[in-house]
Amino acid sequence: MNMRQDGLTEHLQALTEQLNASELAWWQQAQAQLAQHPSATTAALLSGQCKRHLPAPAVRLARGLLLAQALEHTPAAEQLPLLHQLFLWGDDQEKAALLSALDWLDSDGLCVALALQAGRTSNPQVFAALALDTAYPSRHYSERAFHQLILKALGMGLDIGRLVGLTQRHGVTLNQLALDLLDEQLAAARTVSPGLPKVIAFDLLSPAQLQRLRSLRLPPEWHAYLN
Repeated sequence: MNMRQDGLTEHLQALTEQLNASELAWWQQAQAQLAQHPSATTAALLSGQCKRHLPAPAVRLARGLLLAQALEHTPAAEQLPLLHQLFLWGDDQEKAALLSALDWLDSDGLCVALALQAGRTSNPQVFAALALDTAYPSRHYSERAFHQLILKALGMGLDIGRLVGLTQRHGVTLNQLALDLLDEQLAAARTVSPGLPKVIAFDLLSPAQLQRLRSLRLPPEWHAYLN
């Protein structure tokens, strides 16, 4: 499994800058322990200890870096099973740490099946780690899988503007999916997803589609797109 070394270096520096002397000492000890006994068991043990020894803002990043180190010390054929095992064992916070790190752990997209499995979660925190502020889905997902990711993010009320690569995936098919979702929400008298206009390529809508949208009583965030 190929990792993005520039990302690893950047994240390691970002982590160490957040730690005081005692926290840094524990982190260095944890790295040494994982290097000496590289296994899913050791990685899981240290991941669980992170929240006791490191400040809260640093925990997710530290867990991602422990995963990277575990992979570096694992034979190539065993790397993907290692990640699957750690995902299976992890609590929601640990699952989120793994998913948010996928883009720099797996530059070749070998973990797409794991990501798609994780995307079935009903936990917004776990799903947000997969969908937001990471380029992994936009780099490696098929069009259909990426569209499903978008629709689920909208359904969960997540900030769709943080979904990397969204504008590059705009198109006629996504337009229709977005309009279908809008129709469902209006028919059910549900709140229209605030991020829905960001999903639509308005320049690709037909005159009939535009006319219909302008005839609807839509929230204010739509007005700038329809004028």
